[in-house]
Amino acid sequence: MTGSDESETTADAPDVAAESGTAGDGPESGADDPDATDDDPEGVTLDAFHDVLEETSRPVVTASEVARTLGRSQAAAADALDELAGAGDVERLDVEADPVVWFPSDWAAVAERERVTLFPERREVVVDSPTQFTRAQLSQFAHLADANGSGGYVYEIRREDVWQAPYDSLDDLLGTVRQVLPESAPGLEEWIEDQWKRAHQFVLRTHEDGYTVLEAASDDLMGNVARQRLDDGQLRAPVEDDLSWVAEERVAEVKRLLYEAGYPVQDERDLEEGDDLDIDLNVDLRGYQREWVREFTDVKSGVLVGPPGSGKTVAALGVLEAVGGETLILVPNRELATQWRDEILARTTLSADQVGEYHGGKKEVRPVTIATYQTAGMDRHRQLFDERRWGLIVYDEVHHVPATVYRRSADLQTKHRLGLSATPIREDDREKDIFTLIGPPIGTDWDALFDAGFVQEPEVEIRYVPWDSDERQEEHASTSGHDRRQVAATNPAKLREVRHLLATHRDAKALIFVEYIDHGDALAEALSVPFLSGETRHARREKLLSEFRHGHRDVLVVSRVGDEGIDLPDADLVVIASGLGGSRRQGAQRAGRAMRPAGNALVYVLATRGTTEEDHARRQLQHLSAKGIRVRERDAETVE
Repeated sequence: MTGSDESETTADAPDVAAESGTAGDGPESGADDPDATDDDPEGVTLDAFHDVLEETSRPVVTASEVARTLGRSQAAAADALDELAGAGDVERLDVEADPVVWFPSDWAAVAERERVTLFPERREVVVDSPTQFTRAQLSQFAHLADANGSGGYVYEIRREDVWQAPYDSLDDLLGTVRQVLPESAPGLEEWIEDQWKRAHQFVLRTHEDGYTVLEAASDDLMGNVARQRLDDGQLRAPVEDDLSWVAEERVAEVKRLLYEAGYPVQDERDLEEGDDLDIDLNVDLRGYQREWVREFTDVKSGVLVGPPGSGKTVAALGVLEAVGGETLILVPNRELATQWRDEILARTTLSADQVGEYHGGKKEVRPVTIATYQTAGMDRHRQLFDERRWGLIVYDEVHHVPATVYRRSADLQTKHRLGLSATPIREDDREKDIFTLIGPPIGTDWDALFDAGFVQEPEVEIRYVPWDSDERQEEHASTSGHDRRQVAATNPAKLREVRHLLATHRDAKALIFVEYIDHGDALAEALSVPFLSGETRHARREKLLSEFRHGHRDVLVVSRVGDEGIDLPDADLVVIASGLGGSRRQGAQRAGRAMRPAGNALVYVLATRGTTEEDHARRQLQHLSAKGIRVRERDAETVE
């Protein structure tokens, strides 16, 4: 709490009679205290005693302070403290010339208590040691911005969080806000109310004559916002003062432009669901996966943002079962298309002739079709996908959608849109496009899954490597731009550190990531292991991955081709020998290869000391840090 707010929450006037112990013993004393019981209306629980310590900001308190803070008589407070002392929960200390003071027997319990502090002007909530309930409540209307790895969390309340809050009414939303925040914040509530109203000013509907219209909450909003922001190609013509005819093929643009203007659009069109699809899962969903499915079916669109290893694909199959309609699944490459088909056949009751792939290698359109983004966006194939009425479109690795080559896929007509990504972040800061085009984020609290043991939190460490030689360092100093970055990335001293890490973790199945082909070739040759890159033929790539997956190989060197589309759930050691600048998504994706439900997950990022790689390594891991994963830094152990 801030100092001014804190003073407002203390008692308006000290109970002088209580100080002397001569008054306040009547039957109504402490009647409003939630900790009091019917049997003992003046009882003081250990939690209430901890509240007094926090309220007074002191490590020890007197019986008078307990009485004043909790609204008890001093006699009742003293008796209650004696009972807590008898139970071993608190202890007393007689201080010469001062009253008796009381303090907790278990200071660790006080340190580990949840503390919620609101900074209303910044719209930030800082929480120490939050309970699962508090985190769950905060996730409904706030964004986890940072975590320090020691139980401290920073939540931001952004306008998009309010826009996307899963509530049917403003009162329901404010009820949750008031339940979790430690103090009243009228200014913040006014801002939340304003944002809530903004999110309910424009609605896309299907006109009774079958075309799409945009409806505004008032004539002024339609004239001064929508018709000012949108052109004739997007709004074909006015229907009424608060109603406009929307070009069907420009719906995504209408949504995006109004979102950028601060007015997210509610989409309530009567979209066709396509043919029914009879499908059942033959695997049990975890509790949080069932919650993801429930939340998605409520809003009919959204992006699953769970950590690697949390089972987003299985949850997506749960959505497919819940929707029960023909489905298009879009993926970045054909390897992922094959993996999806295998998962569907293994985990659902669908037969092989109901699941097709559509990409450069195959052209099958079936009740469940898995296509690459690039193929689905091509003009010669686009009509085929446009003509079919899909009940669900799944966008795997949804962070690609804002890119021009993938964006056209967001215009495909469907009643439900589901995005999947562990890292819906972009270095061009176009994350909002993802949520505008697809839907709000679902399942963003990674730390809750780590705590529950569903996914192993990785041990992440940046290791700073010295130069291999003075000559190499001088070469770095004499170059610039890309060449300079490449000299640092391919520092030969990194090979020594890789050898050391492999020797330290002899039983680990290891992936070594590199950014440059020459670097990968050099490491692979020195370690006598294969190098998997974009130049590796498809059959050879599949063979190496299969050998690694089944334990016949323990080490692979992998280029950027391994950032997406390679399913390696049993990798338990990742060494990032060089990376793509400070790409947060790449750092999280590569670290995610070591995240599993059980076992040690180890991630090492190597950076040449005294170069931009130091800053790039820290930036690469920013996304993981914000999700509560502790990132350590130290010098390489092979320093000579």
